[in-house]
Amino acid sequence: MTKVLVLYYSSYGHIETLASAVAEGARQAGASVDIRRVPELVPEDVARKAGYRLNQSAPVAQVSELPNYDAIVIGTPTRFGNMASQMKNFLDQCGGLWFEDRLVGKVGSVFTSTGSQHGGQESTLLATHTVLLHLGMVVVGLPYSFKGQLRMDAITGGTPYGASTLAEDNGNDRQPSDNELEGARFQGRHVAQVAAAIAAAGIGAQR
Repeated sequence: MTKVLVLYYSSYGHIETLASAVAEGARQAGASVDIRRVPELVPEDVARKAGYRLNQSAPVAQVSELPNYDAIVIGTPTRFGNMASQMKNFLDQCGGLWFEDRLVGKVGSVFTSTGSQHGGQESTLLATHTVLLHLGMVVVGLPYSFKGQLRMDAITGGTPYGASTLAEDNGNDRQPSDNELEGARFQGRHVAQVAAAIAAAGIGAQR
């Protein structure tokens, strides 16, 4: 059975919600899925004052776990057009895995959120793809066969580089829409299917 890891960081719960949808989609494709989050770097008292969601149920990931999976789907909010520092800090610890080619040939994919329509979704997804490529992973996005990203009748996230949502950072606390969640599920299914095909072909690093 194909093994998929949904690895995310979420300050306020938007990425956490998308992570559950990605996992749901991967399971629909027959994969075994684990959801993990990266460690928080913000001091707890500061995080509480800022309203961070600190009671997330997903266990904290360990870098050493990553080679156990056929695919890793990364979720991170945007910080000035790039991934959050919490995710970057975690990925920066993958030097040993990189040196030993432990992630070569595995599927990598990314989803994100921003606080506005033009807040850097695509740049964040592409910047994270760069890290995956350095690790030797096969990058998978959200193909246009997901027709929801062609919608013009509603404000919605969704790019060919990966699923996304608009968090609307103005106090309204906009949550992922049905279309955005369906995009995340589609991406999860697609990643699981591609990973299964690669595994069946015997391509990739040894575990």
